Amino acid sequence: MIRTVTLSREQKPTQEQIDQIKEAAKREIVFDEDSPELTPAMEKAFRLAAKNRNTQRKTIIS
Repeated sequence: MIRTVTLSREQKPTQEQIDQIKEAAKREIVFDEDSPELTPAMEKAFRLAAKNRNTQRKTIIS
């Protein structure tokens, strides 16, 4: 299950949220047909797309 929480810059995560993140970080990643493991080429393309997206965000926000 994915849980999304959006915090504003002034808010701090609760201790419960911090504990949940730490526990989730300890779990092993489980790949399936809906979320397959990326090949090195797919990972490279994903990183490039994210980098381009982030560059465009900085341009728009600035």
